[in-house]
Amino acid sequence: MREVSFIRQNIEKWRETERWVEDTKEVSPDTLADAYTDITSDLAFSQTHYPTSRITIYLNNLASALHNEIYRNKREKWSRMVTFWTREVPHTMHDARKELLVSLVIFAASVLIGAMSQYHDADFARLILGNGYVDMTLENIGKGQPMAVYSGSEEMGMFLGITLNNVFVSLAVFAMGIFTSVGTGFMLFRNGVMLGAFQTFFFQHGLLAESMLAIWLHGTLEISAIIVAGSAGVAMGNSWLFPGTYSRMTSFRRGAMRGLKIVVGTVPLFIVAGFIEGFFTRHTEWPYTLRLAIILSSLAFVIFYYIGLPHIITKKLRTN
Repeated sequence: MREVSFIRQNIEKWRETERWVEDTKEVSPDTLADAYTDITSDLAFSQTHYPTSRITIYLNNLASALHNEIYRNKREKWSRMVTFWTREVPHTMHDARKELLVSLVIFAASVLIGAMSQYHDADFARLILGNGYVDMTLENIGKGQPMAVYSGSEEMGMFLGITLNNVFVSLAVFAMGIFTSVGTGFMLFRNGVMLGAFQTFFFQHGLLAESMLAIWLHGTLEISAIIVAGSAGVAMGNSWLFPGTYSRMTSFRRGAMRGLKIVVGTVPLFIVAGFIEGFFTRHTEWPYTLRLAIILSSLAFVIFYYIGLPHIITKKLRTN
């Protein structure tokens, strides 16, 4: 790579790092650590290809200044527990916004495939969901209680079981990124096809509206969190496939750390979704307006937290 291209490709990142060095109060420790990894990698590249250049001296000075700031602020405060979810996760989501879009597109496409498959083959749901589940649901429909599956267990036990299962699913979606982003894409596809077939199954029995009010009461947060976990897996997988100027291992390590932060950030969503599914979803007698209000409130939160707030936080960091 020509030196001028190297500078043009990274100059904005270096300038942003300079601003962080001047005011570390607005930057999380993990962000500083990631920036230090970036700068030292760029420095190593510059030392190898442009050993006598002024840009190598500049990067060496910037890396030294950043190193000093990191160790000066090494002891973290308890407020990190708050800033992790209010600043670090949103900032990381801004960096992963392309991966989030990819995850959303894969999931949406797979939902459509599942829906079309079920629409053209009424037995497709049995292949995806299993005969036992489909037969149980048909029996509940026959009794006039199509959503009885959500009231068949004790509330607290159901809440804990669902939450743990959802967290496990999100970790699996993320971990499949080890096998490149194709692995995560497969997990997203599988879950999307199941959702599409499930909803179309109820549509074919004239219960689409009732099923959506029940499923999306908790599913708005649950499905959103799975899509976000998918973006974490795609980020990790792409870091392995497309290392850029980093060594493949360095790029993978950075992608894995970024993805893990995103996945940990989804845990509160799964807890709330599990609580709603365990305690609220079973109440199909609740007014439509109340259930719809919960769904729309959940959707508004997801859009704000994963799209709006990341933009606000990143813009604030860049202007400081």
